[in-house]
Amino acid sequence: MPQAITKNTITGDIIHHWQVDEYDKHERGTWWYVLIIPLTIALIIYGLFSQNFLFSLIIILFSIILFLQAHQHPQKIDFAITDLGVVVGNRLYTFSEFSEFFLIYQPPFVKTLYLETKSAFRPILRIPLNEENPLDIRNTLTEFLDENLEKEEEPLTETFVRNWKLH
Repeated sequence: MPQAITKNTITGDIIHHWQVDEYDKHERGTWWYVLIIPLTIALIIYGLFSQNFLFSLIIILFSIILFLQAHQHPQKIDFAITDLGVVVGNRLYTFSEFSEFFLIYQPPFVKTLYLETKSAFRPILRIPLNEENPLDIRNTLTEFLDENLEKEEEPLTETFVRNWKLH
Protein backbone atom coordinates (compact mmCIF):
# COMPACT_ATOMS: atom_id res chain seq x y z
CA MET A 1 0.00 0.00 0.00
CA PRO A 2 1.50 3.38 -0.89
CA GLN A 3 2.43 5.58 2.00
CA ALA A 4 1.12 9.15 2.20
CA ILE A 5 3.99 11.61 2.34
CA THR A 6 4.09 14.00 5.27
CA LYS A 7 6.87 16.34 6.34
CA ASN A 8 8.25 13.50 8.53
CA THR A 9 8.29 10.88 5.76
CA ILE A 10 11.69 9.72 4.60
CA THR A 11 11.60 9.34 0.83
CA GLY A 12 15.31 8.86 0.24
CA ASP A 13 17.66 10.61 -2.17
CA ILE A 14 16.06 11.65 -5.44
CA ILE A 15 17.70 10.02 -8.46
CA HIS A 16 15.26 11.13 -11.18
CA HIS A 17 12.47 13.69 -11.01
CA TRP A 18 9.95 14.96 -13.56
CA GLN A 19 6.36 16.09 -13.82
CA VAL A 20 3.63 14.23 -15.67
CA ASP A 21 0.09 15.19 -16.59
CA GLU A 22 -2.66 13.58 -14.56
CA TYR A 23 -4.05 12.19 -17.82
CA ASP A 24 -3.42 12.65 -21.54
CA LYS A 25 -5.34 15.62 -22.93
CA HIS A 26 -6.46 14.82 -26.47
CA GLU A 27 -7.50 17.27 -29.13
CA ARG A 28 -10.75 15.84 -30.39
CA GLY A 29 -11.73 17.13 -33.79
CA THR A 30 -15.16 17.45 -35.33
CA TRP A 31 -15.01 13.93 -36.78
CA TRP A 32 -14.48 12.45 -33.33
CA TYR A 33 -17.73 14.03 -32.13
CA VAL A 34 -19.54 13.11 -35.37
CA LEU A 35 -18.67 9.45 -34.72
CA ILE A 36 -19.00 9.27 -30.94
CA ILE A 37 -22.30 11.11 -30.39
CA PRO A 38 -24.42 8.87 -32.69
CA LEU A 39 -22.63 5.78 -31.35
CA THR A 40 -23.41 6.84 -27.78
CA ILE A 41 -27.07 7.50 -28.59
CA ALA A 42 -27.33 4.15 -30.39
CA LEU A 43 -25.84 2.30 -27.41
CA ILE A 44 -28.23 4.01 -24.99
CA ILE A 45 -31.23 3.17 -27.19
CA TYR A 46 -30.01 -0.42 -27.56
CA GLY A 47 -29.73 -0.72 -23.78
CA LEU A 48 -33.24 0.63 -23.29
CA PHE A 49 -34.83 -1.61 -25.94
CA SER A 50 -33.05 -4.70 -24.62
CA GLN A 51 -34.15 -3.70 -21.10
CA ASN A 52 -30.52 -3.53 -20.02
CA PHE A 53 -30.92 -0.33 -18.06
CA LEU A 54 -27.62 -0.70 -16.23
CA PHE A 55 -25.78 -0.73 -19.57
CA SER A 56 -27.57 2.48 -20.62
CA LEU A 57 -26.76 4.07 -17.27
CA ILE A 58 -23.06 3.15 -17.62
CA ILE A 59 -22.95 4.67 -21.13
CA ILE A 60 -24.61 7.88 -19.85
CA LEU A 61 -22.18 8.14 -16.92
CA PHE A 62 -19.21 7.46 -19.20
CA SER A 63 -20.41 10.23 -21.54
CA ILE A 64 -20.76 12.70 -18.67
CA ILE A 65 -17.25 11.90 -17.45
CA LEU A 66 -15.79 12.39 -20.95
CA PHE A 67 -17.64 15.70 -21.31
CA LEU A 68 -16.44 17.00 -17.94
CA GLN A 69 -12.89 15.84 -18.59
CA ALA A 70 -12.82 17.55 -21.99
CA HIS A 71 -13.50 20.89 -20.31
CA GLN A 72 -10.73 20.85 -17.75
CA HIS A 73 -6.96 20.72 -17.91
CA PRO A 74 -4.96 17.90 -16.33
CA GLN A 75 -3.02 18.73 -13.21
CA LYS A 76 0.74 18.27 -13.07
CA ILE A 77 1.87 15.43 -10.82
CA ASP A 78 5.41 15.18 -9.47
CA PHE A 79 7.10 11.87 -10.11
CA ALA A 80 10.43 10.79 -8.66
CA ILE A 81 12.58 7.70 -8.43
CA THR A 82 14.49 7.64 -5.16
CA ASP A 83 16.80 5.12 -3.55
CA LEU A 84 13.86 3.89 -1.42
CA GLY A 85 11.08 3.72 -4.00
CA VAL A 86 8.90 5.69 -6.34
CA VAL A 87 7.12 8.92 -5.44
CA VAL A 88 3.90 9.69 -7.32
CA GLY A 89 2.32 12.97 -6.24
CA ASN A 90 2.12 12.75 -2.46
CA ARG A 91 2.44 8.95 -2.25
CA LEU A 92 5.55 6.84 -1.74
CA TYR A 93 5.63 3.34 -3.20
CA THR A 94 8.56 1.34 -1.84
CA PHE A 95 10.37 -0.98 -4.25
CA SER A 96 9.07 -3.96 -2.26
CA GLU A 97 5.56 -3.13 -3.51
CA PHE A 98 6.59 -3.78 -7.14
CA SER A 99 7.24 -7.11 -8.79
CA GLU A 100 8.85 -5.79 -11.98
CA PHE A 101 8.95 -2.96 -14.49
CA PHE A 102 9.01 -2.58 -18.24
CA LEU A 103 9.55 0.31 -20.61
CA ILE A 104 7.70 0.86 -23.85
CA TYR A 105 9.55 3.34 -26.02
CA GLN A 106 8.02 3.92 -29.46
CA PRO A 107 8.42 7.65 -30.09
CA PRO A 108 6.69 9.97 -30.73
CA PHE A 109 3.47 8.38 -29.38
CA VAL A 110 4.52 5.96 -26.65
CA LYS A 111 7.24 6.73 -24.11
CA THR A 112 6.01 5.06 -20.95
CA LEU A 113 7.29 3.34 -17.82
CA TYR A 114 5.10 0.57 -16.41
CA LEU A 115 5.60 -0.62 -12.85
CA GLU A 116 3.79 -3.84 -11.98
CA THR A 117 2.64 -3.90 -8.38
CA LYS A 118 2.03 -6.95 -6.23
CA SER A 119 -1.44 -5.60 -5.44
CA ALA A 120 -4.50 -6.98 -7.20
CA PHE A 121 -6.29 -3.65 -6.79
CA ARG A 122 -3.78 -1.60 -8.78
CA PRO A 123 -1.76 -4.06 -10.81
CA ILE A 124 0.09 -1.62 -13.12
CA LEU A 125 1.30 1.90 -12.45
CA ARG A 126 1.70 3.84 -15.73
CA ILE A 127 4.10 6.80 -15.85
CA PRO A 128 4.75 8.80 -19.05
CA LEU A 129 8.47 9.45 -19.53
CA ASN A 130 7.98 12.79 -21.30
CA GLU A 131 11.53 14.01 -22.05
CA GLU A 132 13.33 11.65 -19.66
CA ASN A 133 16.00 9.39 -21.10
CA PRO A 134 14.60 5.82 -21.00
CA LEU A 135 18.09 4.30 -20.76
CA ASP A 136 18.86 6.31 -17.62
CA ILE A 137 15.53 5.24 -16.10
CA ARG A 138 16.18 1.59 -17.03
CA ASN A 139 19.69 1.66 -15.56
CA THR A 140 18.41 3.13 -12.31
CA LEU A 141 15.45 0.79 -11.91
CA THR A 142 17.44 -2.37 -12.68
CA GLU A 143 19.38 -1.72 -9.48
CA PHE A 144 16.15 -2.21 -7.48
CA LEU A 145 13.70 -4.21 -9.65
CA ASP A 146 13.65 -6.91 -12.28
CA GLU A 147 12.92 -5.77 -15.82
CA ASN A 148 10.45 -7.72 -17.93
CA LEU A 149 12.12 -7.79 -21.34
CA GLU A 150 9.35 -9.88 -22.90
CA LYS A 151 6.84 -7.04 -22.90
CA GLU A 152 7.52 -5.00 -26.01
CA GLU A 153 4.07 -3.54 -26.64
CA GLU A 154 1.91 -1.33 -24.50
CA PRO A 155 -1.15 -2.99 -22.97
CA LEU A 156 -4.09 -3.32 -25.37
CA THR A 157 -6.27 -1.08 -23.22
CA GLU A 158 -3.69 1.71 -23.46
CA THR A 159 -3.62 1.44 -27.26
CA PHE A 160 -7.42 1.45 -27.41
CA VAL A 161 -7.76 4.48 -25.12
CA ARG A 162 -5.06 6.44 -26.96
CA ASN A 163 -6.39 5.68 -30.45
CA TRP A 164 -9.99 6.49 -29.53
CA LYS A 165 -8.89 9.54 -27.49
CA LEU A 166 -10.92 8.45 -24.50
CA HIS A 167 -8.63 9.44 -21.65
